[in-house]
Amino acid sequence: MNSRVPAGIQASPPVLAMFELYGPAYTWFAVATAMLGSFATVLTGTIINVAIPEVMGAFGIGQDQAQWLSTGFLAAGTVTMLLAAWCNAAFGMRTTYVASMLVFLLGSILGGIAPNPELLIASRVIQGAAAGILGPLSMVINYQIFPARHRGLAMGIFGIGVVLAPALGPALGGLVIDNFNWRYVFYIAIPFTMVSIPLAIMFMPEREHGTKVPKLDWLGVILSSIFLVSLLTGLSNGERDGWESANIVALMGCAVISLTAFIWWQNHVAEPLLNLHIFAHGRFLAASIVTFILGAGLYGSTYLLPLFLQTLQHISPTNSGLLMVPAGLAMAALFPVAGALSDRLQPRYVIIAGLLLFALSSWLMRLIDYDTPYGQLLFWAIIGRVGMALIFPSLNAASLASLPLSLLSQGSGAINFLRQLGGAFGVNLLSILLAQRTAEYSAAYTATQTSQPATLELLQTIQDLIFGERLGFLMQFDASFGFLSATLHGRAMVMAYREGFLAIALIFIIALIPTLFMHTERTRH
Repeated sequence: MNSRVPAGIQASPPVLAMFELYGPAYTWFAVATAMLGSFATVLTGTIINVAIPEVMGAFGIGQDQAQWLSTGFLAAGTVTMLLAAWCNAAFGMRTTYVASMLVFLLGSILGGIAPNPELLIASRVIQGAAAGILGPLSMVINYQIFPARHRGLAMGIFGIGVVLAPALGPALGGLVIDNFNWRYVFYIAIPFTMVSIPLAIMFMPEREHGTKVPKLDWLGVILSSIFLVSLLTGLSNGERDGWESANIVALMGCAVISLTAFIWWQNHVAEPLLNLHIFAHGRFLAASIVTFILGAGLYGSTYLLPLFLQTLQHISPTNSGLLMVPAGLAMAALFPVAGALSDRLQPRYVIIAGLLLFALSSWLMRLIDYDTPYGQLLFWAIIGRVGMALIFPSLNAASLASLPLSLLSQGSGAINFLRQLGGAFGVNLLSILLAQRTAEYSAAYTATQTSQPATLELLQTIQDLIFGERLGFLMQFDASFGFLSATLHGRAMVMAYREGFLAIALIFIIALIPTLFMHTERTRH
């Protein structure tokens, strides 16, 4: 009997068995299942951001506690990304996928009914833990179900679900909150989850029989968790508490010590959580560096632009979220095209083109101002997302292509881990830059106003305008100075945002250096 496995497939025995069962059509059954799970979990990761002000008001909590709705999800997901390889080896893709989606479903329901902020944060940690395993798992299955010569296309199709969710998340979140309430933000992914579970039972491969179940590196899990929680908490609270405060110094010191201990332990334990030998592959190491920078730029730009629109152009959360929808849709539409392009060209050339386009987008964004037209911002954002569409599939395919099949799960977990870790750094460091540079520009602008004739004339004009409001002289004086202070602070914020976008452009230019080392051998058709 002829094999029903398409030519060029290089996959594990359980995946080959699924091809024998379903034939060539299995490729698309598996793609749909993987994309649905990725879309549901990534959507929940981004949609919560627009609900945070509503949650703070509902429970009467401050920003320091509310930020754990994002930080808890991010930290849990980043840790479990490293667990994905062990789960796959111990239980197989089918069991791991179904269990992760059930855990994710539990977290979503808990978040929707949470009576207090503590349970709400716990639900976000549960969601994040499940999402962290799903990402690498979906990436591994997509990589194996396409022929070797079409792996760029495979990563392009995989990326659609990963990037479409962040593009739609803020807009969907705004619409849900405007028409219902913040609790429905947790429920919106439940239908996708319910559909994905029976699909996974049918189309995800089982565990390979006769293989040894690896031991779980519990110490590695603990050390990586301590590192991430300490680092993210320190970065999130540093600006508020002061970078030299005892609390922040202790957190950052704990992060350094736990990271050092983690690296030492991974080099000495027999079955590590993260096999550091994958970084001995030069192309994978270069791809890892670019992936980290990609995460910082993607998450950082997604953080900066909506914030600018809401704080300085006073656009509603829904409309600021809608700005990212056309750009995200353009990116998703181009993913398969970019992936197929990387199958025909050296992936590094496609990545370089994408890096330059994203750098150009951020370079143009440095011109933003109060009156920058919405359409112009949309055009600049689309340029960046076209660049991202070129980078993502080519980078994923090139990184995994340098690894043997036995290290595929480890490599996938590491790549997803580094992208999310880069995102955490990007958002936190950009928020620090915004706060510090706004304060510095405000102080500099204020210093230039002392005894300036134009400033005194402006203050007099404002007092004359509000004279008819029957305010006392002192109140007129305070009001005019308040207006001047707000104007100077707004101008300082504009300059800080400009520097933030300039910083993103520069790090993408720097990323060109490791990209040059990602030479790959062309696969013959």
